[in-house]
Amino acid sequence: MSMYCYQCEQTARGSACIIKGICGKNAPTSNLQDELISKLVRLSFCSKRSDKITKTLIDGLFTTITNVNFDEAKIAKFNANIDSLIKEHKCDGVDFDISKIWNEKNEDLKSLKSLILFGLKGIAAYAHHAWVLGYKNEQVNDFFYEALRSLSEDLDDSALLGLVLKTGEINLLCMQLLDEANTKTYGNPVPTKVSTNIEDKPFIIVTGHDLKDLELLLEQSKDSGVNVYTHGEMLPCHAYSGLKKYTHLKGNFGTAWQNQQVEFDNVPAAILFTTNCIMPVKDSYADRVFTTSVVEYPNMVHIDDKKDFSVVINKAIELGGYKQKKNMCGINGGDVLTVGFGHNTVLSVADKIVEGVKSGAIKHFFLVGGCDGAKVGRNYYTDFVKLTPKDTIILTLACGKFRFNDLDLGDINGIPRILDMGQCNDAYSAIKVALVLAEAFNCSVNDLPLSLVLSWYEQKAVCILLSLLYLGIKNIRLGPSLPAFVSPAVLQLLVDKFAIKPIGTPEGDLEAILNGK
Repeated sequence: MSMYCYQCEQTARGSACIIKGICGKNAPTSNLQDELISKLVRLSFCSKRSDKITKTLIDGLFTTITNVNFDEAKIAKFNANIDSLIKEHKCDGVDFDISKIWNEKNEDLKSLKSLILFGLKGIAAYAHHAWVLGYKNEQVNDFFYEALRSLSEDLDDSALLGLVLKTGEINLLCMQLLDEANTKTYGNPVPTKVSTNIEDKPFIIVTGHDLKDLELLLEQSKDSGVNVYTHGEMLPCHAYSGLKKYTHLKGNFGTAWQNQQVEFDNVPAAILFTTNCIMPVKDSYADRVFTTSVVEYPNMVHIDDKKDFSVVINKAIELGGYKQKKNMCGINGGDVLTVGFGHNTVLSVADKIVEGVKSGAIKHFFLVGGCDGAKVGRNYYTDFVKLTPKDTIILTLACGKFRFNDLDLGDINGIPRILDMGQCNDAYSAIKVALVLAEAFNCSVNDLPLSLVLSWYEQKAVCILLSLLYLGIKNIRLGPSLPAFVSPAVLQLLVDKFAIKPIGTPEGDLEAILNGK
């Protein structure tokens, strides 16, 4: 066995990647990332905490999320920096190796610790984005130390299960923090139509999740004659007034992350990766890929913390863009995507929604969203949404929405049937809307005419799932497959307590949901 990684949905054979990652990372990269986590555990035992150490924990965890960092030299350098911090702060008394968890014979202990670690990685991503905008939460930051330490401790199933649910609780706080950071910095999202067509001018494609990087790029390129297009989970950025004020933010290029090797092939534009997901870069566009922040790939130009994007802008000018306007579309043929239905927008018409439910105009809500991926079977989500009755509303978020967000399903009394709530962290918006509706109807969230049909791929989806479980939300359907790191006994516990279940067929699941099952 050259490596061991089972943190994503596409893990080999539904078990673990042990030779090379399905994501594209090789064994040395995976082992360096394991070494990084082991060192972070040791660092978490430092005698005196500081912003520098906390930020190192956050960025280190983020670095090991699927499809973030493939650069062995940069990971090794990060590991050396952690060693210096460990020595400086005299926190090297704990000898820990993450392989102890991977080799744990008690599969339930292994499963619960994996849930904590992978959920913690997701929280780190959200804490990183909030930190960049100047927002921190001490309760969230303290949990990084607590959770990392727990990985080295001999805790029983009960204590670990408590930490699993606490991971969900802390992630809820962190998503709230990031929501506050984004909306106070850039304004509340408003409904906005976004074109998928590309103009005949030089352009830059910005992918990932980071709003601050997009803002800096827009500011630096505003007088350059270069247009900017979002990609993947950057699509919701068009709804923020602080970003849409830039008139050269023109539209959205392509679909979800897993299609990039096809969509970026020979594209005459510069491509900026602000976070995951980066896939192994093909030669046909390697000369125009730039990375920044925690995302890195061997031999690609990396923009450091000074955030001088002039090299990206100049590459776009050099490439020149398409010779004539290029018409592009989503996977269902639509060329207009509507975004901006965060909690502020949806709750502004809460009375209309409540009246729609009471009058029978709205019979059911579906939250269909999460991570997209390349695995066969994800067309389930497209088919499911197409089958939903005309008196139902679909809430969606994250990149899973690209399976159906170009569909025109009409509206119910002026409320669009597809409401795009934003990025994956905007699960907070969906939760907030659900809680307000439950209060309006004087019932629990589980008693609402609301069903969750979720897709997952990487670790941010894990922490969101844990937040939903922390809130006691039941009957979640999850796919396209269940996590390899959830043992049979832990899965049975989740089934018994939360009635979580795998997706089946679109027709069968829809029928069961509408019949209250």
